Amino acid sequence: MTPTISRARLEALLADAGSQHVVIIGDAMLDVYLRGDVDRISPEAPVPVVRVRDRKLALGGAANVAQNVAAVGAGCDLVAVVGEDVAGNTLRERLESGRMESRSLVTVARPTTTKTRVMARSQQLVRFDEEDDADLDAADVARVLEAIETAMPHATALVFEDYNKGVLVPAVIEGAIAAARARHLPIVVDPKFRNFFAYRGATVFKPNRRELESALGAAVDLEHPAALPETFARLGVEHLLLTLGERGMALVSSDGVVHRVPTTAREVYDVVGAGDTVTAYLATMLAAGATALEAAIVANYAAGVEVGKLGAATVTPAEVLEAYDAHIADA
Repeated sequence: MTPTISRARLEALLADAGSQHVVIIGDAMLDVYLRGDVDRISPEAPVPVVRVRDRKLALGGAANVAQNVAAVGAGCDLVAVVGEDVAGNTLRERLESGRMESRSLVTVARPTTTKTRVMARSQQLVRFDEEDDADLDAADVARVLEAIETAMPHATALVFEDYNKGVLVPAVIEGAIAAARARHLPIVVDPKFRNFFAYRGATVFKPNRRELESALGAAVDLEHPAALPETFARLGVEHLLLTLGERGMALVSSDGVVHRVPTTAREVYDVVGAGDTVTAYLATMLAAGATALEAAIVANYAAGVEVGKLGAATVTPAEVLEAYDAHIADA
């Protein structure tokens, strides 16, 4: 049976989400898109010459989760590192212009992670990354922990958004989880391969299926979940939310219960940023008092809206309600 939520409950959760405050810890990025035309090959090397017609900037990584939280109407603190450079200043300014807090950003002696994509005829020709993804040194870790300590009194939920760029080292993870658990806050984790098993105590752990199987070194069979108790013993989390692409999501609880949440997307234009939307809605819904299943259902509606937009986009509560109504009408 497909899990459902009533419209009245959905409206109440979305309304309550607006008064929450989410602390997001992780890797913030600046995305740069250069779009143009190609009509010749360079005489210098066998590569296309792109005449750039348009330059677009966007928040990426943990910063994109932050702007999705803001789109729900909630407040947020983004604890991340930026360099003392143009990209870092731009990222800070874009947060502030989007009514997000930049007070928890920590400036360090490394470049702001910047990903530049060169596009022509709707095709990506090349991407170049400017970054230092080594773990932060002890002095910078101490400054990040100080920023977390300052942000936590405002928090009603905590998010870890890991892109393996060096912010989420064990000391940061353990310190933040201890602070959140002391305040009985819901904790949502979007992990990567480094420190995959360092998030004991999290409420919802959200890898994709490939990431989980790679970390476990074994396939995850949701039809025959006999091995799931061992998986939860290794992870030490309350719920797993596995994203399954066009098949939606699966919420697995530590008691072995598996809930399938089929996709509600009507049209899929671009899956970029859908995971960030899911993470933001999970956190705000849990903060508003939703169960893990209710939060997953609402996040699934939000993801269905996001993939119908081009690029990393945000989703408003009004759009979630509209998607809910359309889904019910189609049922």
